[in-house]
Formats: sequence, structure tokens, C-alpha cells
Amino acid sequence: MELKNLLYNGRDVIQEEFVMPKRKMQLKENVESFGERLARLRKAAGFSQRELATELGISYRMVAYYEGETEHPPTHLLPHLAKALGVSADELMGLEKTKKNGRTQDTRLWRRFSQVEKLPPPKRKQIVQILDAFLGSEKVKKTG
Repeated sequence: MELKNLLYNGRDVIQEEFVMPKRKMQLKENVESFGERLARLRKAAGFSQRELATELGISYRMVAYYEGETEHPPTHLLPHLAKALGVSADELMGLEKTKKNGRTQDTRLWRRFSQVEKLPPPKRKQIVQILDAFLGSEKVKKTG
């Protein structure tokens, strides 16, 4: 079906041209959108929207927007998103399947440990003592 596009000079029709209607790209059924994939990868990495936003230096509202409101991924953030989520840009874009290593890792916990590593030695020692005490009490509960 062709649509007519009429060009006016104010009073009269100057030219009539035929314009092809725009078509939206049709997604295959059961294909995950960018936003759905981003949300899934974010959750798998152990991030809340706020934590991911902080990691990227953007507002959490932008993360929510990327996950739900837009069909267009933020190209300027793709490398940063991929790095933060521990996936390749191709995996983030859905060009490759997300690799599963067979075990789940609590990345939130590992991020905390990397923050602890940056603390001065006396503070790190205190945290290690607290962890040792906690883990020791858990051993007693399991054996008792």
C-alpha cells in the first residue's frame, strides 16, 4: 500500500509523491528484548538497579528506563555495562548466548570483599576476626 505525501506551498499542491510506510522491526516470538536481558543479567550478577547505577555513574532511573522503557540500548554505556555484569558486549546485545559456568557466584559478596581489600590493614584484620567468629559459630551449629 502506498501513501500519498502532498507538498504544499501554502495555497496549492506543488508535488505529489509516494512514500512507503515505515515498518517496525518484528521481533521473533520468545526473543528476549534488550531490557529483559539487561534485567536478567543484572540480577544474575547480584546488582540492584541502584547498585548498577552507582557502578556506572548514572541514576537508577536510567537503569530502570533501559530495562523497561526503551528498545534502544545505550551504546555509550555498552562496554561499561558488559564489564560490570561480567559478560561480553555480544552477550549483552543478545548476539551470543550467555555463557553459564555451572555454578552461581554471589558477585555482591565478592564486590564487598574487593572493597575490604582496599581498607588499611588494621581495619581488614577486624573484619577477618568478625568473619572468623561468625564462621566458627556456624560450624558449632552444624556439628551440634
